[in-house]
Amino acid sequence: METTDNHIVPSHVSIIMDGNGRWAKMRNQERWVGHAEGVNRVRDVLKTAAGAGVKYLSLYAFSEENWKRSEAEVEALMSLMMKSMLGEIDNLDKEGVRFVVLGNRARLNDSLNRTIDACMARTAGNTVITLIIFLSYSGKWDILQAVQRIAAEAADHSGVAESIDMDTISSHLVTSGYPDPDLIIRTSGETRISNYLLWQAAYSEFYFTDTLWPDFGEKEFLEALDNFSKRDRRYGKTK
Repeated sequence: METTDNHIVPSHVSIIMDGNGRWAKMRNQERWVGHAEGVNRVRDVLKTAAGAGVKYLSLYAFSEENWKRSEAEVEALMSLMMKSMLGEIDNLDKEGVRFVVLGNRARLNDSLNRTIDACMARTAGNTVITLIIFLSYSGKWDILQAVQRIAAEAADHSGVAESIDMDTISSHLVTSGYPDPDLIIRTSGETRISNYLLWQAAYSEFYFTDTLWPDFGEKEFLEALDNFSKRDRRYGKTK
């Protein structure tokens, strides 16, 4: 974390982007219209985060549970993801944004995975800010796949099981190599974590707002950062 003008700036801000469907419904439009408008907010918030000194911005774009939505909506979301990456990659690279996608990518189609790989490779050396998109992700799945990998290693090497500790688990999560979020924001008035970063959020600060994601812009993001800067993070310790 950095301190700027007496404000503590979180190194990693993560957002559960909620409310796209309700935003569209309030306007008598199809749900995909809300998702499309939500992409514009990603652009705005990313720019604001980078300007504020945030080094990592992660977004919960599509959960493992979201696969249960209608086939039409899932297809629209995957198409929007592809279109957004292809349309934004030049600007992301120009602005020094490192682009990363984490999640159960085995469930994504080959075309989308190839595009993701190309975008990640192109921006791998950028250092202004890292944009992490959690796609086909859930916290329980992440912990499960970590346990499965650790178990496989333990079966192949005697003594591995006895050496398992917190760092062992952290290093097998898909977020290995990235810092845990300092601040998690959820839009739309919901006050639950929705199976997101269950391990990594152990000491995250939470900020809930009634604002729907398509209406969440620079002003709302800076208000969340200001709220965070006033908190006393003790990580279980007394002063």
